[in-house]
Amino acid sequence: MKTEYLIPIDDFCTRNDIEVSFVDSLQQTGLIEITTIEETRFLDTEQLQQIDRFIRFYYELGMNLEGIESIKHLFLRVNALYDKMKTLRNKICLYE
Repeated sequence: MKTEYLIPIDDFCTRNDIEVSFVDSLQQTGLIEITTIEETRFLDTEQLQQIDRFIRFYYELGMNLEGIESIKHLFLRVNALYDKMKTLRNKICLYE
């Protein structure tokens, strides 16, 4: 993995005014992945949109980590259903 696509967790937490322990909790529950290189922990930039959503859920809406996990699961299911619907719609168009 290229390090140019990684953000140090300490910098990310400082810029977003959040606790490092919150990011650790997200990682422990399996909501995000953390990359460690030479004892420095990093976040992948591809996860930033999702992490930003988790920050809003936790800090602005007061959700706990279990609630955030549930919402992530529901988002994944909705996206899967949307993809399936799109596939079926394409098949219908093929037969028309």
